Amino acid sequence: MEELHTDQSVLPRLRFTDISVRFGGLTALDAVSFAVPPGAVVGIIGPNGAGKTTLFNVVCGFTAPAAGALELDGKPFRPLPRLLTRHGVARTLQGLGLFPGLTVLDNVMLGLEGTATHTMAEDALLLPRSRRGEVRLREGALQAMDELGIVTYAAALPDTLPYGIRKKAALARALAGSPRLLLLDEPAGGLAQDDIDELAEIIRRVPATGCSVVLVEHHVDLVMSVCERIAVLDFGKLIAEGTPAAVSANQAVTDAYLGVEPV
Repeated sequence: MEELHTDQSVLPRLRFTDISVRFGGLTALDAVSFAVPPGAVVGIIGPNGAGKTTLFNVVCGFTAPAAGALELDGKPFRPLPRLLTRHGVARTLQGLGLFPGLTVLDNVMLGLEGTATHTMAEDALLLPRSRRGEVRLREGALQAMDELGIVTYAAALPDTLPYGIRKKAALARALAGSPRLLLLDEPAGGLAQDDIDELAEIIRRVPATGCSVVLVEHHVDLVMSVCERIAVLDFGKLIAEGTPAAVSANQAVTDAYLGVEPV
């Protein structure tokens, strides 16, 4: 496996060390170790059932590893789902996760909930601090929407919009809180090629903010075009990790994944 060559003086944004996950007698992840550099786009590919989403669930605190450790910016990281935003971690979901009864703006504002400085009591009493916090959340959400070109849909309900716009709304919600780590779970799923091309440009811009991106995706062309490094999982094991060129040339990767049509 190709070694990850990075400046040793720079701590990885995220490090997996011997992460193992078991569901009964099934080993979903088997001693997986690799690192995500700061300000990088790293892809995770592999066949269905390889353990990609399970790895994301470990980072988000939805799945506890049976063994191994996580580090975020060099510090031990024991994630709790309700505190992810405060840790600077954001994730998109395959199913979008938009609330149909809320406007696009309100959905995007939810991505800033963990950054709020006012309390629930202040919200209930409509105190000035709460109102200032609400303005800040609204401005942050509108800025994220503007960067993705969807401000004109702020007052619309998600189910009235094309799927590509809803995908952007879910991404804007994840970006609104200015995360240091963004987890993208199949963001190109269901998109037309023009939308995928636009998505690629958006992903390429994210590291300029200092945010690292981890991309789980079946669209291999997208992964190869936007990622600096790629990790390949197969049956829960890390079988390759390196640059797109190195991964493409790896026979084990071709045998396990690239040589077959993904489903």
